Amino acid sequence: MTRRLWEARLQALFDAGPALCVLGIMAGIVIAHGLPDDVGGWASLTLQAALGAALFYRRRAALTVTVLTTLGAMVMLGSVYLAGGLLVNMEDPDALWVPLATPFAISATVLHAAHRRLTWVLAAVLTTAATRPWNTSLGVITAGLLFTAVPVLLGMYAADRHRLIQALTDRAERAEREQHLLARQARAEERVRLAGEMHDVVTHRVSLMVLQSGALRITATDERTREAAEELRAAGCQALEELRDLIGVLRSSATSEPSTSDKPGPSDGAALPPLADLVAESESVGVPVELVEDGNPLFASPVVARTAYRVVQEALTNVRKHAPGAPTRVHVRYGADRVLLTVRNSAPTHPSDTALTASGSGTGLLGLRQRVELVGGTLRARAETDGGFSLNATLPAYVPTTPITESSRHGS
Repeated sequence: MTRRLWEARLQALFDAGPALCVLGIMAGIVIAHGLPDDVGGWASLTLQAALGAALFYRRRAALTVTVLTTLGAMVMLGSVYLAGGLLVNMEDPDALWVPLATPFAISATVLHAAHRRLTWVLAAVLTTAATRPWNTSLGVITAGLLFTAVPVLLGMYAADRHRLIQALTDRAERAEREQHLLARQARAEERVRLAGEMHDVVTHRVSLMVLQSGALRITATDERTREAAEELRAAGCQALEELRDLIGVLRSSATSEPSTSDKPGPSDGAALPPLADLVAESESVGVPVELVEDGNPLFASPVVARTAYRVVQEALTNVRKHAPGAPTRVHVRYGADRVLLTVRNSAPTHPSDTALTASGSGTGLLGLRQRVELVGGTLRARAETDGGFSLNATLPAYVPTTPITESSRHGS
């Protein structure tokens, strides 16, 4: 912030420099020779000071300032032949017949003005008035060229340099955009490849697990074995469904092709798996949980519902690990365009189990954030001042997924 302020002040000083220079010269003349004692002196001082003050606007209104300067030069030139040198020192044959603001005005016009033809006309008029070609004095011609032609050349150089810098800046920005596009394309291709591998490898293995557990449920003679096989089969079926949604999201984010079978609107079943089961599970181990659900959950697409379920599941797992016994509140709000989740716990009421705390990988929240971002949401976790912890997630209510087909498996 300090650097920007310093740069702004330097730019303001640079913009005001020419005007301050002209006004400073006029002030120096007054200090050295005193105030004028005739009408011509006052008129010349007023004209020079007014045109010098106009230089404050040379960047915003360069053409207007140069037009005023040219008119001032015409008035000075006219005073030589019509008013006996009222505005010009006729005692000095080498005196310039143009305002002191001329070089600053003409260079600013060449640099900033858009009307190029009028700019060159004004430059030619000022150069003619300054050099007075009808005068054979080499000193007058040299001084006039230094006063007009050199500022024109400097303005042309500055304009070309500005255009070059702008072109290089545009090229750099274009290259940066291309790099972002290439990186995005590479990520999309990696997602497609990952989705294909998940479909071909993981789905195949889980499907075998489901089939084998189903067969075990039928052939087992022990009731406990049949119940365990059924639980294993149900977990495998749920994992297959979640894999299907996740692969669909990966393909959808890579191809930007929404599924025709997953449109916004009420879903056929419950939008979320039963959060009440997670609450009951936590309460069974001594963590009191209050569940509040607002809105219509049927408008959340299945992949969003599962992501929300995972957010609540991970949050309650962390409470059981790091804040045993802490009162916890789960608030889920279903909107037309987004789902808001807040899980907040107070300070723990019991000491945490060291073995249980150390059992995690330490990447739960990181993986959860990546999963939330994959569906276009945001996740925010923070420690509260009362010793508690809060987890806030914002999810889009609808996320399109690409159906898994035989052709999409192979990226065709």
